[in-house]
Amino acid sequence: MLRSTDRILTTHAGSLPRTPELITANEARERGDDPAGFAELLADAVRDVVRRQREAGIDVVNDGEFGKSMSSPVDYGAWWSYSFQRTGGLELDEDQSWATDDVLSAPGQVRLTGFLHRRDRQRFAEAYADPASGVMMGRPKAFPTVTGPLRYTGQDAIAQDTANLRAALEVTGAPEGFVTALSPGSASRIANRHYGTDEELLHAWGEVLREEYRAVIDAGLLLQIDDPSVAENFDQITPEPSVEDYVAFTRVRVEALNHALRGLPEDRIRFHLCWGSWHGPHTTDIAMRDIVEVMLSINAGAYSFEAGNVRHEHEWRVWDEVALPEGKVILPGVVSHATNVVEHPELVADRIERFARRVGREHVIASTDCGLGGRIHPQIAVAKLEALVQGAELATRRLWG
Repeated sequence: MLRSTDRILTTHAGSLPRTPELITANEARERGDDPAGFAELLADAVRDVVRRQREAGIDVVNDGEFGKSMSSPVDYGAWWSYSFQRTGGLELDEDQSWATDDVLSAPGQVRLTGFLHRRDRQRFAEAYADPASGVMMGRPKAFPTVTGPLRYTGQDAIAQDTANLRAALEVTGAPEGFVTALSPGSASRIANRHYGTDEELLHAWGEVLREEYRAVIDAGLLLQIDDPSVAENFDQITPEPSVEDYVAFTRVRVEALNHALRGLPEDRIRFHLCWGSWHGPHTTDIAMRDIVEVMLSINAGAYSFEAGNVRHEHEWRVWDEVALPEGKVILPGVVSHATNVVEHPELVADRIERFARRVGREHVIASTDCGLGGRIHPQIAVAKLEALVQGAELATRRLWG
């Protein structure tokens, strides 16, 4: 894993805006059609998005998550719903009534109450119900239900993802690339009619996703674990739990993830934490200080987290109290998916410096809060990546000056 040894390096959280051609092809595939030349279209799109990242000045690139189907320019769920097509033992469930019921249990009285019962959504019900409010909350068109033993069926898909990125790295000369994959804790947030306990379901997902993890590592790429559940689940529990109960609930999920990562090299693994990328008030987000130790207990070499949006920017102060473990790296978000306003490079540099002066400049790689694809317009996404790079260059001059 690259480090900021002589300058602040840059990366991003994963998803980038898809091309119109790719969105159209994905729409056809969802209808059951198989567009001619789709594999070539996808490979060309990945090569182009890597080239554009490099032109913007991004150091650690990825495939834009283009292998994870997005059939609309606005899509908040592709990072997760891709797993539905790569896992056996699931059946699509058009009856979404379960989404309003308890779907998972854990130690104490902590229970997830579903996506429709977020406390933030209840508090701002009028805003969430108003299509003109600007509050947007994406969700998959149909959730699946676990109806049988889970098994990984995505071998061809992940092989295509890794091959496309490897080819793009070679063509563009990009020094390092990563592929994102779902965590057991996030994957398990669907109805379960097969496994007897929460722990059994989590570990079954862990064994399934471990195949994807190993495929990415074996391809010589970095693995990024996407796991909003560590922070975001807090908003889906009514009534609001104590921090102690929530941490106990979350540690079960972390244990399942660490078990799935067993034996894999930590220095090839990044972990991404966020509070959910939808455009809403987020007043019920749990504080970073309450979950930072849980995050650091995950067997990864780098930790990516939201640090640029207005709900969490102040939490850089956590690192005044918490020591980053030896050899680890942080990837703080210093430009945000949560606003169409493009951050000024001076502000980006200020944000970078806050972290560098607390954990050491060599332990910071500047990143985005969350994925930009499906959340903001492609033209704005490009401008944000450029601002990220410009801010990193300015911070480099200040930190190494």
